[in-house]
Amino acid sequence: MRVVWLEQADMALSLIADYIASEYGEKAKDKFMCKVDEVGVLLADNPYLGPVEPLLADLPSGYRSIVVAKLNKIIYRIVDNRIEIADLWDCRREPETLAGQLK
Repeated sequence: MRVVWLEQADMALSLIADYIASEYGEKAKDKFMCKVDEVGVLLADNPYLGPVEPLLADLPSGYRSIVVAKLNKIIYRIVDNRIEIADLWDCRREPETLAGQLK
């Protein structure tokens, strides 16, 4: 399957990557981005790898999540023959606030 990053997810990825670079350096940012890429490849081959996201289970879209790093997880859904990355959550934030962004 093809993996597509939606605008909201792309913006979240940029913000998180910039934060990592400013706080921990470019090497840490590059390592994080490699992990994101690895998860994208895994999802392309195994779209049902991530479980249904409990905070979004009541939505008909069937959002799933998969942890990228300790503090970040990708929120995605399967639409036709593609995987849409809807958001990248910083798990240190209030879960209901994060879920509200997609509802």
